[in-house]
Amino acid sequence: MKYTNIPKLLVAVLILSFGVVGCQPKPKSPTPIVGRTGNPIGTGEPSGIERGTPLAPDQNPRPVIGEQIPLGKRLNVEDYTPDPGRFAANTVYFDFDRATVKPGETGKIDEVVRYLQANPNQAVQIEGHCDERGTEQYNLSLGDRRALAVREYMVTAGIQAERVFTISYGEARPAVPGHNEAAWSKNRRGVFVLLTPK
Repeated sequence: MKYTNIPKLLVAVLILSFGVVGCQPKPKSPTPIVGRTGNPIGTGEPSGIERGTPLAPDQNPRPVIGEQIPLGKRLNVEDYTPDPGRFAANTVYFDFDRATVKPGETGKIDEVVRYLQANPNQAVQIEGHCDERGTEQYNLSLGDRRALAVREYMVTAGIQAERVFTISYGEARPAVPGHNEAAWSKNRRGVFVLLTPK
């Protein structure tokens, strides 16, 4: 009599163990490091790189796909007057845990590109920012990749690499305080700061 319930108990334990294992969330993969080549606008590629046929060198004086865009010499802040308000409306927003420039955000970058083309003595610094989720080190890295993705877009659009600088603040400078998606969506961003020589 005692042993007749053991098979039922084993079946119940087995079903519960399958239920627990089957309900565990899948681990999220980290954001791939954005390569400094290719088109930073992606439709489904999480790295932001969309491969295509490169133009001939005479048709494309900018870096060819497969070449690294140089980071340029270090900016001496003392030589420039920063203006964070000039491009306040051009802030580029990113999806969660992504460093891909969304197609809907490219118009903002295009406006900055046109301004810099019309003002060749000015430069720009791109600040990469993240929401509060993730470790501090991870968010600094993600902010860096976001700023570099915007920079790559600008250089590919024709702005000289030495006029576009990047810096990452990670989660340290939130635009909107809060612990929900409404705040987080405004903190995942790339911010332009206009630099005018003194």
